[in-house]
Amino acid sequence: MDDDADDAPGTRAQEPRLKAVAYRLLGSFDEAEEAVEQAIREAPRHPAPTDDPFLATLARICLERLRAREMHRTAPWDPWDPWEADRAGPEGRALLTAMDALTPPERLAFVLHDLFDVPYEEIAAVLERTPAAARHLAGRARHRVQGTEEMPEPDPARQREVVAAFLAASRTGDSKAMLALLDPDVALRADPTAVRTGARAAHGAVPVALALAGRTREARQALVDGAAGLVLTREGRPRTVFAFTVLDGRITSVDVLADEGHLSRLTVRPLAERTAPS
Repeated sequence: MDDDADDAPGTRAQEPRLKAVAYRLLGSFDEAEEAVEQAIREAPRHPAPTDDPFLATLARICLERLRAREMHRTAPWDPWDPWEADRAGPEGRALLTAMDALTPPERLAFVLHDLFDVPYEEIAAVLERTPAAARHLAGRARHRVQGTEEMPEPDPARQREVVAAFLAASRTGDSKAMLALLDPDVALRADPTAVRTGARAAHGAVPVALALAGRTREARQALVDGAAGLVLTREGRPRTVFAFTVLDGRITSVDVLADEGHLSRLTVRPLAERTAPS
């Protein structure tokens, strides 16, 4: 750490909290220390529009690292290094393992708000989204990590419109329209049965569009536990369900479910076909 950073008022006092945040975000003690050192160097040169410029700078650095990590993996949700488990302890290991299934924005929103009480307004500034979007991302993450009740979708009608437009673009092969409907950090997850039938996990708009293009072409619009989705049926019964999460008019995650145990717990109601909005 350079002398200028050491001389910054309050920098030393902030280091333990910054390292704790970075570790929860990145899952590696060594990488967390690197991120904190980078944040302390960069924060004074790039003032952030928040009350805590060091934390805001660190959050952006960690978000960039998480995004880069996903883009360079062949499988998006690789397990953490077992060596880190010994240092984290069993409870820390369990939390890190659960958070491994989150997208970078979900992880950042959950860690900053639920673990470190950062207001949604400040999280929104880092993610360049609205506070409502930050709140929803944290709610989605909380549901995945803790199994708590998921936050209600903010606009069910708009959700269905977006999924209908995505289905229409998939059927016509309009890749440009598909990409416009996908969030840059969109994540595609698939259960083991779906993987055996050819589905694959993906992260990012282009990989997700490629992974879904052929599989959703024959699907029908449906409500999946009340939320917008698509379904492929066999003999009148769901055989593959695509559960979508839509936020601010873009698809942020898709879960492909084909396991009988998963499908038996879902309420799937096919919808009458409509023309997607132009």
